[in-house]
Amino acid sequence: MSDKASDSSAGDAADRDRHPLAMETLVSLCAARGFIYPSSEIYGGIAGFWDYGPLGVELKNNLKAAWWGRMVRERDDVVGIDSAIITHPRTWEASGHVEGFSDPMIDCRTCKRRFRADQIEGERCPEAPKKRAISDCDLTESREFNLMLRTELGASVDESTTAYLRPETCQAIFSGFKRVRESARQKVPFGIAQIGKAFRNEITPRNFTFRSREFEQAEMEFFCHPSESAEWFAHWREQRLQFHKDLGFDEDLLRIRPHADDELAHYARAADDIEFLFPFGWQEIEGIHDRGDWDLSRHTEYSGKELGVTDEQTKERFVPNVIETSVGIDRTTLALLVAAYRLETLENGEERTVMRFHPKLAPIKAAILPLSKKLAEPAKAIQQDLRKHFNAFYDDAGNIGRRYRRQDEVGTPYCVTYDFESGDDGCVTLRERDTMNQTRVPIEGLHAHLRDLLEARS
Repeated sequence: MSDKASDSSAGDAADRDRHPLAMETLVSLCAARGFIYPSSEIYGGIAGFWDYGPLGVELKNNLKAAWWGRMVRERDDVVGIDSAIITHPRTWEASGHVEGFSDPMIDCRTCKRRFRADQIEGERCPEAPKKRAISDCDLTESREFNLMLRTELGASVDESTTAYLRPETCQAIFSGFKRVRESARQKVPFGIAQIGKAFRNEITPRNFTFRSREFEQAEMEFFCHPSESAEWFAHWREQRLQFHKDLGFDEDLLRIRPHADDELAHYARAADDIEFLFPFGWQEIEGIHDRGDWDLSRHTEYSGKELGVTDEQTKERFVPNVIETSVGIDRTTLALLVAAYRLETLENGEERTVMRFHPKLAPIKAAILPLSKKLAEPAKAIQQDLRKHFNAFYDDAGNIGRRYRRQDEVGTPYCVTYDFESGDDGCVTLRERDTMNQTRVPIEGLHAHLRDLLEARS
């Protein structure tokens, strides 16, 4: 994602109307079912911070595993790292964040709220009642507000101890470039990837988890010869778009939006956003950027350490260019929730809420449902066996129809019902989430059967 995530592509009303889903409905479901809820909820929450519950963390971890597998495990030209959240303050001077990572800000002395300057229409506070006269809105002059979160290191408090929580995860990749290249025995072109938390003191967090103060990024910096940067930019744009399609997003919910010249960050030679159609409009979930040699050149200048490389064949000395792919994990998780949600009317007139997650991303892969609590022992034995391979859930509360609906609502692809015949015929009833079809399958080899079904849909 770019340093300053743009809202310029919020989408028109026609696009937003394509979504029957109201964000309030999704927010309510996420809290009730343990996907996502406000951090410090019993104290009233804190704006811009969210907790992922038992189902949410499984969904998010499955997304991160899919990204890591595609970007690192399946390639021999990308390696992974996990860097510290706090880095040397000089890092952020070199990156330009200390000087330029800011938004114009206006305070309202009447309501004590803070707003970005582009949220102010005329001279009226956005929180002011329409009947209030403009002259009653006491607004400050616009001033720059740095978005980095500061912290203090050590026992004494002075400027030498000031540090920052990282506003992006990529800078440690650049400062560690030489160490990683040499220790991993990689030659340019190659990439370095990592997943991690980042922090931005957003003035107005909004749209659920889309714009938060604490968030997670999955970034990859690909280092290449300057003459090959355009080719690698096109390669990674294609690869990253395909990744989102493989997550199960319909193509009409995705688009690539190239940045106009006046949108480009000062370091970028080209930038494309992969956008998703949320109920609040088209918004970026991933950015692909040609950063040129800005990053390694700046860190060479500020650290005094040479970060250029020499081509072993031509003996040419050059500073690698960087193609960056940066996906917002929280934003993409939100997109998965939006895309999966369905409210369906069945043939008998009943309604069911179902989350149609791609099976490889579903928080629970199979639910084990004994027809009676008297059948708990053999049913739990099946669950324990399946849990060795993937997340399997056990539920014996309520009638079987109600339990099916609960599993539909959290996106479980398969339900396994152990009934009174199971002990005699050695079979269980397997129910598929999307079609609701039921088939009788043997208990022996159940894991292999489910594995094959899940892989067939991957």
